[in-house]
Amino acid sequence: MQFGLDKLNEHFCGMKVVFMGTPDFAVPILEAIHNSNHELVAVVTAPDKPAGRGLKMMQSAVKQCADAHEIPTLQPENLKNPDFINELKSFGADLFVVVAFRMLPEVVWNMPPKGTMNLHASLLPNYRGAAPINWAVINGEQETGLTTFLLKHEIDTGDVLKQLKMPIGPNETAGELHDRMMLAGADLVVESMDDLEAGNVKPVPQLHTENHIHAPKIFKPDCRVNWNKTANEVHNLIRGMSPYPTAWTTWNGKAIKLFRSLELNIAHEGEIGATQTDNKTYLNIKCADSWLGIVELQLEGKKRMTITDFLRGNKLENQLFI
Repeated sequence: MQFGLDKLNEHFCGMKVVFMGTPDFAVPILEAIHNSNHELVAVVTAPDKPAGRGLKMMQSAVKQCADAHEIPTLQPENLKNPDFINELKSFGADLFVVVAFRMLPEVVWNMPPKGTMNLHASLLPNYRGAAPINWAVINGEQETGLTTFLLKHEIDTGDVLKQLKMPIGPNETAGELHDRMMLAGADLVVESMDDLEAGNVKPVPQLHTENHIHAPKIFKPDCRVNWNKTANEVHNLIRGMSPYPTAWTTWNGKAIKLFRSLELNIAHEGEIGATQTDNKTYLNIKCADSWLGIVELQLEGKKRMTITDFLRGNKLENQLFI
């Protein structure tokens, strides 16, 4: 029996860690910590919630992953609840790691001796906020990145541990960038943990000015296409909102979600929102400076489809997109 305990201690030669997260983005990071030399003693995630037509209780992606690895899981409604605080303390963690989770009260993030590390999907201090991936693409950035940092009182303002720069392709969607960052973030988090434990990284304070770009939460009005903008601006909005929360417009009294577009650099005259189409293979819409090709869309009440499939069932004759 003692031999088995020795082997267990030999494997977990790093820190004791509590992981906090909820969505798919956090799962590869949770897996990476589980497979590292650090001991994942517990997971904190959102409570199960009813979802779907049958309102069946659904677990978060992080909860499903934790259950698969038989990791103790806490799902507090209130992060200041004394029972939750006491249970969290009982794990004796050296470090908390937070990825895509709720804002933590100081009594939680200040608990572990090594602090609480967060992964943010931007090169801080730029794009602090709830939607850094979306806004980086919407703003036409050619580069973004990932940052690990230690939590402080103000959101996304803590001292930086490590950063990783990542390019953004001219036609890359927020969803595609999300998936690349999700995988790269797993490696960056474990590297940051290793360096933090070994004392090989010195936290660096962020610069604080009013000139940094912010990434606030996105609401439905933010997603509506304004065809009076340039084709490049509309293209960036469409890919920056794809696949969620999705850019949208209206045609023939119906809402249409737009998932993919193509800059054509065709500056022929035309009324804003007017269309060019052969009603078979292409649909171009007039923006302020040129025409924009629509590649994938979803008509209200229908499935997401290619423009070819859309035109097979819908003929356009002088209707404007507004």
